[in-house]
Amino acid sequence: MNLDFAKLNGFIPVVIQDVNTREVLMLGFMNEEAYQKTAKEKLVTFYSRSRKKLWTKGETSGNFLKVNKIISDCDRDSLLILAEPTGPVCHEGNKACFNLQDQIFDLNYLQEVIEQRKKEMPKDSYTTRLFEKGINKIAQKVGEEVVELIIEAKDNNNDNYFLNEAADLIYHLLVLLSVKKFKIKDVIRLLESRHR
Repeated sequence: MNLDFAKLNGFIPVVIQDVNTREVLMLGFMNEEAYQKTAKEKLVTFYSRSRKKLWTKGETSGNFLKVNKIISDCDRDSLLILAEPTGPVCHEGNKACFNLQDQIFDLNYLQEVIEQRKKEMPKDSYTTRLFEKGINKIAQKVGEEVVELIIEAKDNNNDNYFLNEAADLIYHLLVLLSVKKFKIKDVIRLLESRHR
């Protein structure tokens, strides 16, 4: 990749985005040496302008950024790196350096909540009760929700009933994926490969 490092005195800004959730995690700077190291080792390496040296993100914390894809902008003077974080990205222990007041709610976040429930198994949690009942009951619940969704779609009742059944189906499907040791990102990757 032919990048223009001259425009900012030997540096280019680099936006890091979570390859799975698409959340923007952080911004850093690279010189040409940091870029070459990142491209070769597949771990994000920046140039620290304050310490005046290269630093691989995670070298002290263990929270590395594994490179999935490097994309240049149209002027070739900045980069977007899709990466998989191995832990919190921010030095303050947050998931991202851009600490949003409100958590972005999407299927990846919901899956994280489900995974946390599976790990902690809190009492009085519906998700815990599902995990305790096992895969047969969870698969049965997915089937029940499919039927209920079909009925609401066919009967053309109140749209809220239909949307509630769709939400129930997606939630139970995420629980089933968790039991099978998959995540929604695995399904998305499969859909993406079909799209291509």
